[in-house]
Formats: sequence, structure tokens, C-alpha cells
Amino acid sequence: MLRYRLMVGVVLVALVAGLIAGCAQPATPQVVTVKETVVVEKEVPVEKEVVKTVVVEKVVTPTPAPKGGELTYGLTLIVSDIDPHSGASSELGIFLTSVYDPLVWRDQEGNFHPGLAKKWEISEDGKVYTFYLRDDVKFHDGTPFNAQAVKFNFDRITNPNFKSNKAKYMMGPYDHTEVVDDYTVKVYFKEPYAPFLDSVSQVYLAIASPKALQEWGDEKYREHQVGTGPFMMAEYVAKDHIVLVKNPDYNWAPEFMMHQGPAYLDKITFRFYPDAATRAPALESGEVQIMGEIPPVDANRLMADPRFVIYPVEIPGQSLQFFINTSKPPTDDLRVRQALLYGLDREAIINGIFRALSPIAHGPLGRKTPGYTSQVEGMYPFDLEKAKQLLADAGWKDTNGDGILDKGGQDLALNTILMTWGYLPEIGTAMQGLYRQLGVKLETQVLTYPAALEAASKNEHHLIPMAISSSDPDILSSYFHSRNIEKGFSWSRFPDPELDQWLDEGARTTDWNKRAELYAKAQVRIMEQALIIPIRDYVNLNGASAKVKGLRYSLQGWFPWLYDVYIEQ
Repeated sequence: MLRYRLMVGVVLVALVAGLIAGCAQPATPQVVTVKETVVVEKEVPVEKEVVKTVVVEKVVTPTPAPKGGELTYGLTLIVSDIDPHSGASSELGIFLTSVYDPLVWRDQEGNFHPGLAKKWEISEDGKVYTFYLRDDVKFHDGTPFNAQAVKFNFDRITNPNFKSNKAKYMMGPYDHTEVVDDYTVKVYFKEPYAPFLDSVSQVYLAIASPKALQEWGDEKYREHQVGTGPFMMAEYVAKDHIVLVKNPDYNWAPEFMMHQGPAYLDKITFRFYPDAATRAPALESGEVQIMGEIPPVDANRLMADPRFVIYPVEIPGQSLQFFINTSKPPTDDLRVRQALLYGLDREAIINGIFRALSPIAHGPLGRKTPGYTSQVEGMYPFDLEKAKQLLADAGWKDTNGDGILDKGGQDLALNTILMTWGYLPEIGTAMQGLYRQLGVKLETQVLTYPAALEAASKNEHHLIPMAISSSDPDILSSYFHSRNIEKGFSWSRFPDPELDQWLDEGARTTDWNKRAELYAKAQVRIMEQALIIPIRDYVNLNGASAKVKGLRYSLQGWFPWLYDVYIEQ
């Protein structure tokens, strides 16, 4: 609207009060009424049509790059059983973590957050966990998530007829589950079970669609898995690939994710690369955008290439360790076991095979594991002379000059079982050479995992390796409690009532400080008795294209959170 001035005449009438005097007196001045016109200026708004040429400066508002794309992820193990309730491998969790949501999330610092359960309560006696569930979640098949679904899954895992491995162990002394109402469920245990909250944060206790489980049955469900997660299983071709696609309805991500709503990626394809030599080339050629367990020598090269990023993720749980069998000679002698610890230059192994990209392990738990104690550090520094003296004290001498110690006509030879994963054949070769300096003969055989388990169950070994991930120190019970000697994984076969008591109390108490104290005692005892030879804290060297953004790994180390990931255009 424009303004311009308009001259407006306004008649101002001035009224002058007065009376007209009488006309009889002409000499007297007359009072008259005068009309005076006064002109004033006033501004008034008017609209006027004008034609103007306006030059507008161009303003560019940054438009966020679209976050999406398709990703190919390289797995390092051909997983045969990908049902989270029956399978035990870490590899299955790499892709199933995107298909399922846990009841409770755990962030990278170890804090618990609401998941499918909005909140939870633990009874004072530690035997009852009450979960209050979200009421706005649906499975990928459109059926509602509710308390009945939780009960259905937990009953499936603990059913004696269902061949569960890791998941059943993670349920501890489970008794039963009670549906309180549609969105409240109580889980009862026969005795206090402190690790359960950590258990329900992991994919092995994933809540699957009861409808899908019933429709497909235990055998076929692995090919048709239905969860509530940000990605849905679209295709499974055994030993070849797995395809996930975005769940467009996903809207219940945990608070510590970097965004809300559906995931960024449209599609993820997982392919298998069990041959370590093929992993870096697949990444460098663009065949995959993320690859797990890059060989250390390749990781060092890729770290110097700006096209790639290496994510070294330390895995909590049991370090890579060799169990020493205490139930058969010569390793039934504590001096021999301790000599094996003092006499092994573990730093040489770490530098030679792992290019210093893995920390040396000092005890049964990796240092990233909650409850790890530094008291085990420095207990067995490399000391070849001390190792030789311990063996001499135990009566072992080289009587025939062949470089191998002997006693009673028997060489100091140890049957060592190796497996194909984790550079164990290379580690075995290195140990053979290093122990030769000590006068110990290492007889090695590389077996498949099932064959190795069978050999251990038959007590055929002196040394056998294992590393297993866990974010709770209760994992020690599986491998060192006496009840697991005959039918379990306690391969050092060392019955110790006091150690059993500490492990049992650690599982029962909900006081974290008390738990840490008990597990510290257990770790020190295991090393005092030389039940294992710790080699390295496991580090997963993940390689990725530099265009992959938002990649993070869970506390358990193996499992990527692909929900926030996108490909930079």
C-alpha cells in the first residue's frame, strides 16, 4: 500500500459568540460572524496499482542428501542354523539384530534402556521379573506384539523337545512365565538370576511372531523369520545370501539411536566370505560395503586408504584361551600348567599374527567384559627360565638329547585340538615353535567345531581353545563350574567347590558391586590354578567403505546397528 499526500480543504467554521447589537447606535462597532477557510494537510492511505521491476536475490536452502540406499554386508561364517532360539553363533546375530527388537536394549556403555518393554521391575528376592510392554508394536506379519507373544517365545526356548543351545542357557533357572494382562508379563525363576536383564537384551532371546512360529514350525521358521525390528527378512538362500528390506511401519527405536521412524537403508544383502583372503578384495572392489573380520595384515593397508574405514571392535566375554585339562597327566600337575603359561611368549604371537591389533589377554574374561578384574594382569609374564625350572621341579628332563623333555620314558607331549576359525591353525603353529624352546612337544589336530566338541567330551585333549562373547561375567559358569565337567564346556575339568560357590553367588545376587567382587575372586582362582592359557582379547576388525555413514556396533561387539546406517551419495 502506498501513501501520498492529498490536499484537502476543510472548512473550519469559527463560531464567535456574540450578539448583534441593536441597529439604533451606528457609531458603535458591530460584532459580526466571520467564516474563515483553513487548509490543512493530512495523510490518508490509498491503494494504487503500480508496476515495478523487482530484482530478487537467489537464496539457496541446503537440501539434506537422501539417506538410504542398498548395502551388501560380508559375513565370515556360513551359518547353518540361523534361528535365534536354537543357533549359537555370533554371526547369526549380525543380521538378526536388525530383524528383532529385544525386550530391553543395552547401550554401548552397558546401560539398560526400554525396548519392547517400557519398564521392568525385579522382585526383592531376584526370582521374578515383571515387564510392562509397549502396546503400539506389530510384528512384520501384522499381528500384535503382546504378553502372550513373550510367553510363547520363552516357553519355546525352554521346551525340552526344542533343541536350544545358547538361548536356553541364557534363560538360567527359568521356571515359567505368567501373562498378567495383555501388556504385562511376569517371568519366574527357580532361584535368583541376576544375568537375565542382560539376556533379554540379546538377539538370542528375540521375541518372534507366534503366528509365524506356528505356521512354519521349528524346521522351516529359520527361512521365514518374523520379528518387530526395522528390517524384514525377504529372502534366505542357504549358504549363499540373506536379504532384508526396510520395515516401513517401524516407529519404536530406542532413545539412544540417532533418529526415529523407519530405517534409512532400503535393502541389505548379506553374503558369506569364510575364506579370509577374499574379504579385503571384496571390499576394495565394491562387492560389499561392510566386511567383518578383516585379516590384520589387510586392515593395516586399508587404514592408510581414505576410501575405507576400519572399525576395530573389542568383543566382551571370554578371551581367546586354551583350556588346560587337569584330569590327565602331565597337565594334572600345577607346575606343568604354570610352566606352560610362563613359557609362552604371547606378545610374539600377538605381534606376529595379529599385527599388534589385539591386546594380550591376561585371564578368562576380556578386559571389556563387565566384571573384569585387573588383578590377573602380570600374573604370568613371559619367563622362559622360570618355566624351565618349574618343569625341572616336576621331574621333566631331556634324557636323550632330542630337545623334548621326558619322564618315565614318556615325552612331554600335549594333544592340542585346534579349530578352523580365529587364526587358530596359525596360533597352533606359533605355539609349537615357542614351546619347542621349552622342551614341550605340541601335537596338533585341526577339527571342525562339532568334532572338537566331541573330542573334548571324550577327554581326548590336553589343550583346546575357545572364545565366546558375553556381556555378563556369568559366562564363567559355563566353562569353569563343576556341574559342567561331564556334560558341558568345563574343559579344564577342575572341580573346585569354592569356585563353584563364588560363581553361584554371582548369578544369584542383584548387587552389582557384590557380583563384581565374586567374579574377581573367580578370575584370580582360575589363573592361580593355571586352568587356561589366555592368548588375546578378541577384536573384530570390521572394514567399511568411507561412504557408509552411521555405523555403530552394540556392546556385544559383533552386532551392527544398521538402523542408522545410510550410503552417502
